[in-house]
Amino acid sequence: MTNNNIESSAYLSGWKRAAFLTTLVLVSIFSQVDRILPFILGESIKKELGLSDTQLGLITGLAFAVCYSLAALPLARISDRGGAGKVLVWCVVVWSAMTGLAGLASGFLMLSLLRVGVALGEAGGTPASHALIVQKIPASFRGRAIGLFSMGIPLGTMLGFALGGWAGDRIGWRNTFMAAGALGLGIALLVTMLLAKRSNGQLLNRARMEGFIAPARNLLKKPAFLWLFISANLVGFASAPFYVFTSPFLIRTYGLSTSEVGLKFGLLQGLMGIVATLVGGRLFDIAVANNSVKIIHQPAIVFMVAAVCTTTALFMPSANLAIALLVPGMFSFAFAQPFAFGVGHLIAGTGKQAFSSSMLLLGTSLVGPALAPLLVGLISDYATGANIENGLRWGLLIGPVASILCALACFQVSKKMSPRQHLHLITL
Repeated sequence: MTNNNIESSAYLSGWKRAAFLTTLVLVSIFSQVDRILPFILGESIKKELGLSDTQLGLITGLAFAVCYSLAALPLARISDRGGAGKVLVWCVVVWSAMTGLAGLASGFLMLSLLRVGVALGEAGGTPASHALIVQKIPASFRGRAIGLFSMGIPLGTMLGFALGGWAGDRIGWRNTFMAAGALGLGIALLVTMLLAKRSNGQLLNRARMEGFIAPARNLLKKPAFLWLFISANLVGFASAPFYVFTSPFLIRTYGLSTSEVGLKFGLLQGLMGIVATLVGGRLFDIAVANNSVKIIHQPAIVFMVAAVCTTTALFMPSANLAIALLVPGMFSFAFAQPFAFGVGHLIAGTGKQAFSSSMLLLGTSLVGPALAPLLVGLISDYATGANIENGLRWGLLIGPVASILCALACFQVSKKMSPRQHLHLITL
């Protein structure tokens, strides 16, 4: 049997493919719910535990980002070796348990450590899922598969903001964490039954398994991937403040309740994200099929529009106008994901797709999320101490600036890709 026939027989179709992708979407949803809860519940947590904006930025940014980034690469290598299913099960168990225990947090240190635990679990979720997609989904459908998986992020954001805000007002932030953790453990059981035994490393094991430093260095030596990695870092700077501090900004500036912010902002975020990931996945597949030399130009344009609209939103006189102008920002982060991960797989090649995903996650999840919320918090606290009205607004301008820079980096990615890299995905 030829290699092509072996690969074709490994791919899923029909109801098996649908069940496979549905399970991965559920994993993505609950990963995002557990990540987003401290954002919508931030004001309640801050008041009860007596935290500053700087401490809130550390909990939601640095504490999460450092562990997430450090754990992503080794978990990705295990996934590339064929252990993706088992990695995914244990990751869901860990992040769900840590989320539930956050309801027992007594102060800043304990909550920070529990968020580190959540990060440790979530670090392997996306690389393992991408490894499973590469093993079980044919290249012609892979952009849409990544788009469907990525759709879990806006869905999880919507549920995290809307249901998290509703639950926070009714049962308190502690019980909300506990309920989310319990639901996540149920998803872990589903993954065990449907995915853990499906993982097959036969095809990917042909690639020589190296350490972490050498393959990372080899990827970054490729100009196209280097610019993609730079753009991923800038996405982190743009998106982290957007998610962490938009809810507090809307509550403080316009007097909205937590549930109102969750419903208005969270619902729109979810809907825009769903549309964006599906459209982005489809457009990426079209770009690959057409061997487009401008394969990632579309996200660049979207980021530029989002930067202008987000800046304007911060100075609007009403909550509804502000939220409406935040929509392009919501759209941009989700729209770019299928393109970024798809191009990363394209450049990395067979057997290194999960590792390329983890590298991009390292970019989006380390420097930006670690520093941007902290910088926003510091600017907000400094402005408040200097009696400057709504200091949080000025800190949030970090996001639009990063979006513009990200757009410029995306333009460079397409310029640096070779014709062979453009054709690589089609020939898998």
